[in-house]
Amino acid sequence: MRTILRSFAFVIAFTLTIGVLHAADWSRFRGPNGAGVANDTNLPVEFGPDKNVVWKTEIPRGHSSPVFGDDAIFLTAWEGKSVFTFSLDRETGRIQWRREIVREREGELHESNGPTSPSATTDGQNVYVFFQDVGLLSYGPDGNERWRIPLGPFNNPMGMGASPILAEGKIILICDSESDSFMIAVDKDSGKMLWRNERDFVTRGFSTPVLYDPKDGSGIEAIVPGSYELIAYKVASGEKSWWVRGLTWQLKPTPVMDEDTIYLLNWAGRADLGQQEDVIPFEEALKLYDKDGDGQFSQEEAPDPAMRKTWNNYDLDLSGFMGARDWHHYRNKRASVNAMNAIRLGGKGDMTEGAFRWRHYKTLPNVPSPLLYDGIVYLVKDGGIVTALDKKTGEVLKQARLMEALDRYFSAPVAADGKIYMLSEAGKVSVLKSGPDWEVIQTNDMGAAAYATPAIVDNKIYLRTDWGLYCLAKLD
Repeated sequence: MRTILRSFAFVIAFTLTIGVLHAADWSRFRGPNGAGVANDTNLPVEFGPDKNVVWKTEIPRGHSSPVFGDDAIFLTAWEGKSVFTFSLDRETGRIQWRREIVREREGELHESNGPTSPSATTDGQNVYVFFQDVGLLSYGPDGNERWRIPLGPFNNPMGMGASPILAEGKIILICDSESDSFMIAVDKDSGKMLWRNERDFVTRGFSTPVLYDPKDGSGIEAIVPGSYELIAYKVASGEKSWWVRGLTWQLKPTPVMDEDTIYLLNWAGRADLGQQEDVIPFEEALKLYDKDGDGQFSQEEAPDPAMRKTWNNYDLDLSGFMGARDWHHYRNKRASVNAMNAIRLGGKGDMTEGAFRWRHYKTLPNVPSPLLYDGIVYLVKDGGIVTALDKKTGEVLKQARLMEALDRYFSAPVAADGKIYMLSEAGKVSVLKSGPDWEVIQTNDMGAAAYATPAIVDNKIYLRTDWGLYCLAKLD
């Protein structure tokens, strides 16, 4: 009964702000619709590996975040050639079951990524996980495998990062790579493929979709950030509904929303404001650089010496040549600009004109998603730089460093009870008092590296480090 009442109260509260129903309180990456915000209270301010710990459970390494079913916490991990799915008891942290898959291949990874970065999602009983070296699969509450869809290998030099989400009985998954990108919807019970959209126009991406329920009653949409544009797809059919152009070329953070605006952070190398270049069209470039007249560029024909040195960044499909698609992306990449964007929600077709309510171009994070909390957008950048922006205007309200956590950041900030929690790679957790003049009220050291975004459930914080999972609460 406690679980039912808690879930019902949560659903009502968040339906008012995002217009989309959720089955559980933290059932996907970063909780309800990826917002990273909870209604919980009485959260701990001071904690550590042995302070205000309800329980702690040692788990192998992994960058995925915990998600919560009715009675279980689901988490993925890896060790050597094996990837794991864990079910932990919510009350005690006891491991209820562990399922292992030995990988038959090992895809490329950035040094800060891992083979189990995507977080799981759950319908309360069953869990759905995605491994880049295996595919998409589901386990039942007893740990028995229900279905599996082999996927990959993927042409993504950084490794995959987008997490699956659940919408209208479907598992939605984005797989964006340098080539052969796609998006699928799978029946959550049978594993049957319901639709698949090829996304040939995008390159590598890592952003998890969010859901939007248009006021016109036309059906829930999955909003997907990708190379150069934000696209809304109808969950029922996969139909491309509306889109906004003007983003940068690789999207990592997950966007956040209020009732009429989506707040989207995009940053990529060599795309800060002022670094843009005007690259000539492919047809003109052929006339200048295609010495053998074969309608494409070899590495030796590349016009820029820097391009020849990092050839695989331009020969996206690894064919040995730069063709029209490769040049198109090179041209768009050099024209794109990094920004924190506030974009008007909804519409039909190309909504670019008039869509940007404001854009902020300075001191932008690379990986951590933005946090929207009580009318303020918070950003945390490597070096512990925190920026608070007014959600209506984009005005900088305050910018300062977390002086006790001058570190790299991969985990996204989360908030509840007037507090914001920011977790650094070194395992330092800065607890901020929220507001336009935010301030650090405590810095806690978990003593191990951390990449996963924390969860806030049951008036507790669930925090993962390279050692394992901690359940933290205000005990004294």
